[in-house]
Amino acid sequence: MAKYTLQVKNLTVKVGSQTILDKINLKIEEHSTMILFGPNGSGKSTLIKVIMGISGYDIAEGDIIFEGESIKDLSIEERAERGIGIMFQYPPKIRGVKLEQIAQFLTKEEERIRALSAHLNLDKILHRDLNVDFSGGEMKRSELFQLILQKPGFFLLDEPESGVDMENISLMGRMLKAFLKEEKPACLIITHTGYILDYIEAKNACVMIDGCLFCLGHPREIFESIKKFGYEKCKECQREI
Repeated sequence: MAKYTLQVKNLTVKVGSQTILDKINLKIEEHSTMILFGPNGSGKSTLIKVIMGISGYDIAEGDIIFEGESIKDLSIEERAERGIGIMFQYPPKIRGVKLEQIAQFLTKEEERIRALSAHLNLDKILHRDLNVDFSGGEMKRSELFQLILQKPGFFLLDEPESGVDMENISLMGRMLKAFLKEEKPACLIITHTGYILDYIEAKNACVMIDGCLFCLGHPREIFESIKKFGYEKCKECQREI
């Protein structure tokens, strides 16, 4: 019998009077990777923000179960302490806080910080304020750097390939692949381009359109269908989410 790290049950989310997510049901098995496709504005980023506990969203119905317990009323800090991590698509700029200080907060292993920052070509910007004047590639590599140092048991990635060149995608893809192999976390990854599929083994994927989930299946098969027929074709899929 499958053991699930995360279960989203009948989740309906609103901002004001507008429904953003409508009766979302999603299960992610332990040690497995789920891919989430979908057009811009479909609610993908909202879903991972709600899972992480970011404010501004009203859960009108449903629940979020992490490792067998409801977390929908927990703070971001409490969710992070339980082992949930996130890599933002557009992380905030934080003046006065150095990347190195964040790294030292996440781990006391200086050797690990130095080795990982070198692997991700971040060693020369450890002294700089977090995300201030970072390039797109530096910002994404910094996010991955922090995520790996945190060692979450479950994490959320919001379009790790967006806004960066192929060299950065390749570097991050290799590092993410190694992390998944060594630590075996469960994860949910949003992607538009599908480039990340070249580096990781994902068991399942689904598609979000207008705040609803469709079409549970193999990531490559779904991605090829999207490229050929577009997202609207996914609405015809009757495979249960």
